[in-house]
Amino acid sequence: MTDPTPAGPGLAERATQRVGLFVDTQNLYYAARDGHGAAVDYARLMEFAARGRQLRHATAYVVEREGERTAYGFVTKLSALGYRVRRRLLRVHRADDDGRLVLDGDWDMGIVADLVRAWDHLDVICLASGDGDFVPMLRLAQERGVRVEVLAFRATTSQELIDLVDRFDDLAEVEGAFVGG
Repeated sequence: MTDPTPAGPGLAERATQRVGLFVDTQNLYYAARDGHGAAVDYARLMEFAARGRQLRHATAYVVEREGERTAYGFVTKLSALGYRVRRRLLRVHRADDDGRLVLDGDWDMGIVADLVRAWDHLDVICLASGDGDFVPMLRLAQERGVRVEVLAFRATTSQELIDLVDRFDDLAEVEGAFVGG
């Protein structure tokens, strides 16, 4: 776990900070599965993000295939843990040159919209994703005085994202980050 950007006088962690956790479940799922052969423990993720501060809300963004019921248990578990779950159906984006379907289930713009709605009510935005597409919006949040933290897997996290944030934690190094771990 590293803290590449030293916390300035109003940025240090305090118990009074209001924290919002935004979880890109697709990003974490593939990073954990492909890099570690494991699954993320979402209860531990929430606990680690809060670290004794006031967790105002945690939102998990889930992509589902139409007609597929496998995500139901996952969504139910996230809800039971206290996450607000936002769901999106996987859509056919286009067909490639070989006629294979290219699917789209990206939550990036939805996450960004929720970040904008929340930042006036939070002291800390905690993003659980390694996607570098969030860099411009997180930079803007910092310019508005919001502390930005990222929880993700270093091997699949954009270096630009790591360099930007006030705190980066490699989930592979967080004790109990994996289910059954």
